[in-house]
Amino acid sequence: MAQFFPQFFALVLTSLFTIAAADSASCCQKKQVGGEKYTLLPAGEADGSYGCLSSCVYEKESVAGSRFCFKAGTLQAVCLVNSSEAAPGPVTNANYKDVLADLNILLTKSERFWPADYGNYGPLFIRLAWHSAGTYRVSDGRGGVDGARQRFEPERSWPDNANLDKARTLLQPIKKKYGRGLSWADLFILAGNAAIENMGGPVLGFCGGRVDAADGSDSTLLGPSKEQEALMPCEVNGQCESPLGTSKVGLIYVNPEGPMGNPDPLASAVDIHNVFSRMAMNNSETVALIGGGHTLGKSHGGSPVKVADKPACGTGKSIDTFTSGIELTWTTQPTYWDNEYFRNLVNWEFSLIKGKGKTSQWEPIARNGSKPTAISADGTFNQTIGMFTTDVALIKDEAYKSIVLKFAEDKNTFDYAFAHAWYKLTTRDMGPVSRCRNKDTPPPQPFQYPLPDPPAQLPDFAKVKQKIVQVLDENEKVIGMFIRLAWQCLSTFRSTDYLGGCNGARIRFSPQKYWPVNVNLENALNFLQQIKTHFETILSWADLIILAGNTALEKVGGKPLTFCGGRTDATDGMGSEFLFPKITGNFSETLVQMNDFISIMGLTKVEFAALYAAGYAVGDSTDCDGLYCRRNSFQGSASVSLSLTNIFFHDLLSETWEEYTIPSTGKQVYRAAGKDALMLGTDLHFRTDPELLAISQDFQAENDLFLSVAASAWTKLTNADRFDGPTGNVCY
Repeated sequence: MAQFFPQFFALVLTSLFTIAAADSASCCQKKQVGGEKYTLLPAGEADGSYGCLSSCVYEKESVAGSRFCFKAGTLQAVCLVNSSEAAPGPVTNANYKDVLADLNILLTKSERFWPADYGNYGPLFIRLAWHSAGTYRVSDGRGGVDGARQRFEPERSWPDNANLDKARTLLQPIKKKYGRGLSWADLFILAGNAAIENMGGPVLGFCGGRVDAADGSDSTLLGPSKEQEALMPCEVNGQCESPLGTSKVGLIYVNPEGPMGNPDPLASAVDIHNVFSRMAMNNSETVALIGGGHTLGKSHGGSPVKVADKPACGTGKSIDTFTSGIELTWTTQPTYWDNEYFRNLVNWEFSLIKGKGKTSQWEPIARNGSKPTAISADGTFNQTIGMFTTDVALIKDEAYKSIVLKFAEDKNTFDYAFAHAWYKLTTRDMGPVSRCRNKDTPPPQPFQYPLPDPPAQLPDFAKVKQKIVQVLDENEKVIGMFIRLAWQCLSTFRSTDYLGGCNGARIRFSPQKYWPVNVNLENALNFLQQIKTHFETILSWADLIILAGNTALEKVGGKPLTFCGGRTDATDGMGSEFLFPKITGNFSETLVQMNDFISIMGLTKVEFAALYAAGYAVGDSTDCDGLYCRRNSFQGSASVSLSLTNIFFHDLLSETWEEYTIPSTGKQVYRAAGKDALMLGTDLHFRTDPELLAISQDFQAENDLFLSVAASAWTKLTNADRFDGPTGNVCY
């Protein structure tokens, strides 16, 4: 996962260790490396433009004007580090136009170790880009090209990614030329874009700034892995369901031969609808992407021969290349962009055959003794074009067929649809357009859920805060309501694809407004309405919600919180449909699921534990649901708390807890033996899991530690969606 979170103040815990910090992405004001001292540059300069792995940029005191950054990781926040942790800067970001020029030279420069089909590496690079980006799924925001994790396990060994190591090898000289100034992830997409344009296809544009991962750990839950099986098992590989992104682990989309290898086009169409919807692709985008990908290049089934009763594939390259096992090309001109793919589907009847790789594929029925052919990849013979079962599905399914007919008739319509769908495919995991590095990025697209500009003039937030304090003084019950409202708003943030968060205040709209966990939040909004009305348009709901939460936390004894204003308000709830909180306190929610929730938000377990406990201590007290509720409120006992302390950990570790069903609602909880105190099902994870137990014991022992971590973690999450480029944040 990209390390993009901004800087947070260091915690000095003299009783535990010398100098440490609450967050591993914090910036120390000064660092000492060996005998050299480094001073943090002002926030305006520490914007990640030096290619650092975090936004912390330093000047070496002995070298005026120098720029140094440090490796991201736990030691990033430690003010005394080993010399091996220093990495010299500056790094000059690559000019993407120069990279595209280099790629265009590479495309037609065939290499002996892996000869280019038809003398052009374009189709190979399109597949590289597609298979890197196509792992994205909306269920949890995981996957996508950011991180370039296709270089690592498990993605590099997926059957669908066979021979893409050759594409990466071909790109190595370009990566070497630009070094850290060009990420592998950006290079993969630029290679795909260059290939499309080189062969006459349309490209909407490019959003740069992807950050390479150090390993493939963020792809672990894409599978196959023990972690994936534990959290999102697939009982029959080939019939996998959401939250997995594909029907078969190891494929990018669906089985080209049909579901479970069954060459049934209509069944395949159902599979396609299902899987592409997991990327939030509509029917037009789906048909455009499949058709665009199959307009260029070929599928490789090799040239199997028998050697000592064992199959072999000749040289294993050129016409002997074996990937899917299906040998065909879809059009008669595999390196020329047009809409022939769709015209072939419309104008030819196809019959099911067994290919030379014993695969199910489709071949056009001859007319007047002839069939459409294309030149072979090495230019030595002609071969009949063909189709996958998934291709034939597009002309058999009525919803897809109407789009195929439209694209077959009008190439311009196809071009427009493909350009936009390709940009969505390759950019979806980047989040809002504000994370794009380059100035010539396309304007915000619907899939980026653009927000209006913030108010041109912001209010005096000190005066806004005074108004909030007046409301809290008049009605103590509102304290928990404001804290819960802010939590429910900000905790939708996903660090996996940078969606969610409170910027936009989409909690006011459907679907968030009607989530069961958000029941009665309109009461808190109603209390804030008078303040919103007073300041009119210069105060956004998003700023008001966060400032109200901050003010309420401070009022009940929380550490002072730094507020960063300038949020704006969305006009609808678009983009929220995938953000329903995965942990709400239900009995059925497992430890594995909770750890996943923590990971998606981009929090450490320590940070999450502190935030979780804050909800227990000072949450909403009546008619409530979710983690930020006073636990006895679930059985109708209003219990307003005016003190933010580590009481959660004391109660958790001091009592004996027994399963209990609340008679009036049937809700399953835990109840303290001999007492009328309740805990949620997920509360007990902090006692039964060894790691969470250790954190709980530390927080139980030291209230000030709990308050400090809670403050830094709260600030981190409130500002997590305030993007300024791929690694920067407008608040720091």
